[in-house]
Amino acid sequence: MSRLSQVGAAARRGAARLVPAGRRDWVEALWAEAPEVPPGLRQLAWRAGGARLIAREALMRRRIGSALLFAVAAALVAWAAWPGSAADAATSVDRVDVITMVLLLAGLPLAARRFFGPPARSRTARFLRVGGYVALLALIPAKAAVEQFTDAPPRGGVVLRLYLLIAGPGFGNNNNNDWVGETLFLVVMALYVAAILWMTSQRSRIAPATLAIGAGTGIVLGVVMYAVAPLGLSNAATNPWLPGSEIDPLVLLAWILVLVGPGAAAVLAERRYAASASPPPPAGARARQVFAAGLLTSLAGALLVTVLGTGTTALMLKAAWLRNWLYHGQHLLFGVGGLRLLLRGNLGAVAYSHELTAGVDAATFLIICMAFPLFGLALTGWAALCLWNPATGRDGPRPGGGRPPGAEPAPDPPDSAQLARP
Repeated sequence: MSRLSQVGAAARRGAARLVPAGRRDWVEALWAEAPEVPPGLRQLAWRAGGARLIAREALMRRRIGSALLFAVAAALVAWAAWPGSAADAATSVDRVDVITMVLLLAGLPLAARRFFGPPARSRTARFLRVGGYVALLALIPAKAAVEQFTDAPPRGGVVLRLYLLIAGPGFGNNNNNDWVGETLFLVVMALYVAAILWMTSQRSRIAPATLAIGAGTGIVLGVVMYAVAPLGLSNAATNPWLPGSEIDPLVLLAWILVLVGPGAAAVLAERRYAASASPPPPAGARARQVFAAGLLTSLAGALLVTVLGTGTTALMLKAAWLRNWLYHGQHLLFGVGGLRLLLRGNLGAVAYSHELTAGVDAATFLIICMAFPLFGLALTGWAALCLWNPATGRDGPRPGGGRPPGAEPAPDPPDSAQLARP
């Protein structure tokens, strides 16, 4: 056999491996029949048609189109978020952050397929996976832009005094703190991705209605929280609708919704799941829906407000019109009390104080990403334990003396054991 023939045989074997196992015999037969076709253009067309069918099967099986789309999106995000100047103290941290985030998004689905099984075959599950990835890819360049601004202290003058007052001496100079913060952020984001991949996998057995309820409630919570606190939760953060303490009642309302929302979604998901199944599902399955709905509500809300808030801050650093809209009229909050005399008449310093305050307050979104799921886990975990009895894994007796679902009625006693009638 010539070297060219050997290469052709190896290419055919490699192409067959791209096709699902049930169709590989068909591929072998397709290539085996090729020599029977008259040589020339007809044989070339036969082989080209076979290659086209193999490529279509491989695309359906391996999802190459989705992988290529993610690769292009990840490359664009990495290019946009890649730090510029290597002289900055936090440049190495930001570069590791970008690389690690892209690798996490690319590698965790492969690991999830091995441990959690294939993705669930529902539109809601696909929407959650795609939406989660879009949100995280949008967060990478926004977070990098904010950190590059806050980690770059000015060289001197009034703006340096502002930097030391607002950001503190640790910003831009303490690499140990930067590494600790970035490590914590990456661990939290990895847990977010793992949780979303688990809930949208077939092995988790989460109903599509549960995913829809949890995601919808989380989106509502995230939008409400962003509306009342678009630039963080500190007292120095501003709001384009209400100035100063006038926003406090809405912030309180948002926190109430954050605490109540996961429980409400859990109850609604459990009732929807129980009503859609006949016979009634076991308590363990219902507890799983309760846990997933509450957790997904917290994850979706926290991720949405983090992406929107960090993105708004990053855009404000680039667009003066947005900064002027956020800090118009009475919204002259400089982040630190007593700065009015320092900033009097210096419009450039005023603008810098607004930008730096928003950039420093963006770190509170990491606290939101950790606090929201903890609230959701505490509420829904307790509700799930109430539904599921660890000793039996089944529901207890029904109120009023009824028997558990699926239990057989007790047989009548034999005639000899029956009481004689009077």
